[in-house]
Amino acid sequence: MTVTALSGQVVTLLCGLLGLYVFRIITTYVKLMQFRGPPGTGISNWPHSMAMLRSNCHEWYAEVSKKHGPIARVAPQVLITSSPEVWMHVNNKPGYKRSDWYYQAARIEYRRDNVFSQTDNAKHAERRKQMAPGYSGRENTQLEGSIDERLQDFLDLIRSKYISSDRRVVPMDLAKKVQYFTLDVISSVGLGKAFGMLHSDRDVDDYLQSSEQGLAIGNTALAIGFSWITQMPFIGRFIAPSPKDNSGFGKMMATCFRLVEERAAGSTNEKSDMLASFMRHGLAGDELRTEALEQIIAGSDTTASAIRGTLLYLITNPRVYLKLQREIDDAARSGRAPSKDEGLITAAQARNLPYLQAVIREALRVCPPVTNIFPRDIPPGGDTLIVDGESVFLPGGACIGYSACAMHQSEKIYGKDAEAFRPERWLEPDPAKLAVMVRTNDLIFGHGKFQCLGKTVAQIEIGKTIFEVSRNGSICLLSSSFFFMTRQLTTDRTQLLRNFELALISPTRPWDARNYLGLFAISNMRVQVMERVSCSP
Repeated sequence: MTVTALSGQVVTLLCGLLGLYVFRIITTYVKLMQFRGPPGTGISNWPHSMAMLRSNCHEWYAEVSKKHGPIARVAPQVLITSSPEVWMHVNNKPGYKRSDWYYQAARIEYRRDNVFSQTDNAKHAERRKQMAPGYSGRENTQLEGSIDERLQDFLDLIRSKYISSDRRVVPMDLAKKVQYFTLDVISSVGLGKAFGMLHSDRDVDDYLQSSEQGLAIGNTALAIGFSWITQMPFIGRFIAPSPKDNSGFGKMMATCFRLVEERAAGSTNEKSDMLASFMRHGLAGDELRTEALEQIIAGSDTTASAIRGTLLYLITNPRVYLKLQREIDDAARSGRAPSKDEGLITAAQARNLPYLQAVIREALRVCPPVTNIFPRDIPPGGDTLIVDGESVFLPGGACIGYSACAMHQSEKIYGKDAEAFRPERWLEPDPAKLAVMVRTNDLIFGHGKFQCLGKTVAQIEIGKTIFEVSRNGSICLLSSSFFFMTRQLTTDRTQLLRNFELALISPTRPWDARNYLGLFAISNMRVQVMERVSCSP
């Protein structure tokens, strides 16, 4: 065969491959062409990848949804929805499953799934049955007591090291301390032993640093399309996180696995922590270690983000803070909540304070703690559903996720001021409208078979923490004239201002936040804390 003939065959082969590639792009584009999206999203993953690499994909999803409607296109085979009805349908109807391309990238260990990354519906349902009793509190009778102990540690840490005065400011990174609190809580209720971050006031075993590094690496790998390499036979086991690593998830795995082995060696009847419950329901060995690691990462990050967001919106909205404080004062006087000397508020008491619950719901709405796209594969035969009164067909072979920010700041659901922080909207007198809002807001914790297992634990932590921090002091902007007005109000016996006064050190830049795989790495939330004189009636 001559060189010319060989060259001709190579050119023919390359042209054929190019033709197949172009044909695939065209057919993929046409399949979802009824759904609009930003330029290029019909033929390339690049716009989606860039949003992930900028660590603000939640904002991009919201912009896409607001511009292109309740179902929009963000990649050749990826749709997102801002419709709560569509999202509930997707999570309820049999045939939809978690998308491998996303959830396998969220695996922490090589080719080993946890309850979050499992994409097989039957296996996922079985694992939830094994874990649900431990998360719900039914088998963890010490759940609230353990949270109370850690919350008291949190308040004691602030008192002992971070009290400022008129003569000296002692900045405190509230973002970091809140995560110390949530990590100590989840390790205490999950493993039966707190990590001790609040007692030592440091990142014990570099959990925070390792978690952020691991999330950042996973986010980058998914964005550039390399995450599948970590799951490849022979290759994957050498590049996926390992307990032998000195950083990232690997370092966290080593410490977590050691604690699990120590706990698993004991009796499951002596303690009622989550790990004991998991073991009683059949989890052991690698499965037990995998789920313990997942609960530490997911359980601490998401709850910490919720608490930080709520406190930030209270700090920057003094009107709301004082109104919440008045409810707290009235509750303490009437016996619906304990006085300072009587201890911490119970979860049941916190649930019965309407404005406190309104503040928490509103903060979760305007600042969702989790903004994963959570993609679901559309059934192979496709699916037809009604969207805004019109029939819409979702083709099989594609997937659909959701935009948390667009959904939870929808003017259609929450009114023209949907982007504003206004807790009073949750005191809506119209029961039908309120029901729609509550149903939508509850989607923050997932829905149906994909609802967050840690919802109960998170709600207890958030309610107690916001109550105790709010009753312990006035929260206000340091640069605001309201700061001085509030300080004068501390002598008014109608104010039950306990111990702390918080102010942002840098109001124009309250924190640094980066979105990795839908979880937020938040730092530099620098606040000033002032000791207050108790004015209990």
